[in-house]
Amino acid sequence: PFEVVATTACRIGPVVPGASEPAKFPERVVLEGRYCRLEPLEAKHAPELFEVSAASPERLFQYMFDSPPRDVAETEAWIASRPADTVHWAVIDKATGRVEGRQSLMRINPAQKGIEIGNVLWGPRLARTRVATEAQWLFMRYAFEDLGYRRYEWKCDALNTNSRNAATRFGFTFEGHFRRHFLKADGRSRDTTWFAVIHHEFPFLKQLAYEPWLHPDNFDDDGSGPPRQRSKLSDLTKLALARAAEAEEVL
Repeated sequence: PFEVVATTACRIGPVVPGASEPAKFPERVVLEGRYCRLEPLEAKHAPELFEVSAASPERLFQYMFDSPPRDVAETEAWIASRPADTVHWAVIDKATGRVEGRQSLMRINPAQKGIEIGNVLWGPRLARTRVATEAQWLFMRYAFEDLGYRRYEWKCDALNTNSRNAATRFGFTFEGHFRRHFLKADGRSRDTTWFAVIHHEFPFLKQLAYEPWLHPDNFDDDGSGPPRQRSKLSDLTKLALARAAEAEEVL
């Protein structure tokens, strides 16, 4: 949406209600879901988090900025050294009570109401599960509903196909490709791909995608193996974003 200045015929962005009121900074609170629980990351999570990291370190850390820890002590040190401007959570599988990964809210800009999910490390047992999807959803819901952000971002190495596919499946919209964006610690160049969900899209993603997809009725779970989904999240998020775009055109 835009407005047209009568005297110049220039198009400008609309006035945002409450623009002068900053969003809230994330608190170290437990975020509870049906399948997973996000707990503020602490030293007590280090043993199980190290076990996750050690399961396939080369693959898990291929696109990370940090290196695989060599033991529990290094994992504890990494947790203790996290900067105050980034808030980290442990991802707990409620079915087992075990730590299966970590993720953070970062690049937090309350004044401009933008926030990013990053430092995502989901262990092998989380791959393509309801737990991982809900872990991301709990962040998205927290950012928009509780904290009042307008942008929720996902950025990844442009060569990280799995991360790019996950962003699309989760309902993030591709926004651009930053060439020669970083020089990594090992001297390699990194291009970065940007995705985001904006506040206008969130209600559609919530009602048409995440809530129906995460509902137990969406899964056939006979105990013989991993639950089988009836509706694909990628189909639901695609529909939700289309409806959001249609609604925005009417504004």
